Amino acid sequence: MTEVTEQRSSSAPADDALDPLGDLDATDTQKATKNRAKVGSARPSSLLYTYGPGAIMDLPHFTVMPAGLDDWEKVWARRPSVPTIHAPRLLDAVRRFPGQWSVGELRPFPWAPKRTQFSKEGDDLGVPARVFPQWLRCPGCDLLGPLTRFDYVNTNPFRPDRARFEHVGCPRAPKGRKVGIQAVPARYLLACPNGHLDEFPYDWWVHEGGSCPTPGVVSATLKMTERAGGKGASATVHCAQCAASRPMNQAQGEVGRSKLPACRGRHPHLGMFDPRGCTAETRLILLGASNLWFAATQSIVVMPEAEKAVPSTLGFELLEAVGVKRVEKYGDDLARYRDYLDEEESPLVAWSDDQLAAAIAQAREPEPTVEEQFEALAQWDPVDLLVPEWNYLQKDPIGPRHEGDALSGLALTKQPVHADLTGGGVSRVLSVDRLRKVNAIVGFTRIDEMERANDMPARIVPLTRSGRPTWTAATLDQGEGVYLQLDEGRVAAWEGRVLDAPSWRAGAVDLWESHRQSHERNFANRYSETAVGDAESRFKPPRYWLLHTLSHVLIREMAMYSGYSAASLSERVYAWDGTDDRPPAAGLMIITTASDSDGTLGGLVQLSRPENLQRVIDRALTRARRCSSDPVCGNRVPKDPEDFLHGAACHTCAMASETSCERANRFLDRRFLVDLPGFAGYGFFDHGA
Repeated sequence: MTEVTEQRSSSAPADDALDPLGDLDATDTQKATKNRAKVGSARPSSLLYTYGPGAIMDLPHFTVMPAGLDDWEKVWARRPSVPTIHAPRLLDAVRRFPGQWSVGELRPFPWAPKRTQFSKEGDDLGVPARVFPQWLRCPGCDLLGPLTRFDYVNTNPFRPDRARFEHVGCPRAPKGRKVGIQAVPARYLLACPNGHLDEFPYDWWVHEGGSCPTPGVVSATLKMTERAGGKGASATVHCAQCAASRPMNQAQGEVGRSKLPACRGRHPHLGMFDPRGCTAETRLILLGASNLWFAATQSIVVMPEAEKAVPSTLGFELLEAVGVKRVEKYGDDLARYRDYLDEEESPLVAWSDDQLAAAIAQAREPEPTVEEQFEALAQWDPVDLLVPEWNYLQKDPIGPRHEGDALSGLALTKQPVHADLTGGGVSRVLSVDRLRKVNAIVGFTRIDEMERANDMPARIVPLTRSGRPTWTAATLDQGEGVYLQLDEGRVAAWEGRVLDAPSWRAGAVDLWESHRQSHERNFANRYSETAVGDAESRFKPPRYWLLHTLSHVLIREMAMYSGYSAASLSERVYAWDGTDDRPPAAGLMIITTASDSDGTLGGLVQLSRPENLQRVIDRALTRARRCSSDPVCGNRVPKDPEDFLHGAACHTCAMASETSCERANRFLDRRFLVDLPGFAGYGFFDHGA
């Protein structure tokens, strides 16, 4: 569990790095009332996908925002060296995102294991965070004010969960109460589609764009009363001096936006305002809203032969080994580099002259312009990350639990395919006895998730103040999985039937065309204010719908037998049409991983055995034929103006948790797996030949 450390003020100058662990340097002088820095902990996976820099993390008694990566440097400086994660293929993908060109390292979260609960290992590490929002409310007397109006209490270094803010002297506190009333975060914020987030201006709001007119009042005393149990914008803000009041529900919706102030371009995780300013409209957003923070991440399963240094990362490895000044001094002289690397006994000595020359050229080339970075990202297909994995999975392991190499940690066993599965279209099964998955964060978005923001490069919020990060945070997860592959010939034949449905479905609903048109409407109608571009390029082919739906029903079924919860299982879908650069793919991998342990327990591997897998697939397909929401679910076909991106799939039968699905429960339809009443002919496992 990675510790989360706190600094109270989020208005520090941009060049003033957070050092919330600074009080640990003076432990001998600390007294019982000394504020402790540690306020909580979280798993690395949570800090990557749910509570990363710029997100708001719920603690037992208040909320914090993990700071940008600049502030992590102060923490890493406490150690003589900084650990890194070796994943050149992922590093190359990260560097394709605008603003990430300078990234040369993937670093784990600042954490170290402890021998015992009370030992000191790792006390010098933690993720820096700011208290946010910094406006709190006393539930006793309804006082609404900034942190300075409340007292911070955190005296037990072994109980960070007791850290809290109190309103000492609350007039409504019970008589004889020795501690103050615990304050809670005020739950209203301002956000904009460009990723900015700000405190709600309560004083400005209650006085309708002005300040308190009471003579001599510099800072008005505000109160917030709640009704309807705190659901929605149900509060009203009051000024104790001038008796003005204004309900928060006036700030909701399209009409409410016109009453809100302009966006100030604030990035609280960086402690700064966007120097470019912001012209986007602000909107009211509640603390804890699901669209407050969307992680922009990339991930790979580490594969043998695929994790060699690639041309775009060679230069960074050379820079790390010899330093920027020597690169400038040595120029293109390979001999001088060789001499230095020999003296330092660097592993880069093993590079060929071609590799070294490529590294020198890459290290010396100027940074690409923003336009060039945008163009490179537009030309890059994320499927490229999956192709090396797919290619390696086509090779037969030499024997049981065969390891490709020690660096990847991947161990595979080829399993016989049960006769019933062969007849059903399954052509290949591997048990993934051990694997490593590396996940990296490149930024985040607000309001719209990364894939639904067409101008995504401009909307991804940076993780550093400089905009030139030299590293980014990543996790190295270890686990296991099951890989299965469908027969390409049968998939191609089935795909042709789906695309040519009018020839054999005369007068009936063309299911595939309905999905395609719904996707176009969704692209045009989605919440993003910048939805422009080509909708067709984002629409997945029929084989993806098939494999994706199969993956979901298998996840639900495997959770009943593997010993893992459905939320701890995730998918990796290999489904794309063939091109000149890559062959077609039709396979899926269901995996479970853990980022803070040495691996998992083998429950999925057991399910890869022929009899077990045949039983799981047979039961999953049987369940897919019937949903308790049928016939509503089974007959669901999007019609204008509907724009949903799934068909016969709901939370009862096929949808999975957000931790499991790589597409947010889009592109799912049980009718592509099996025939459902009224849609005979679409099911692959009934008509795959």
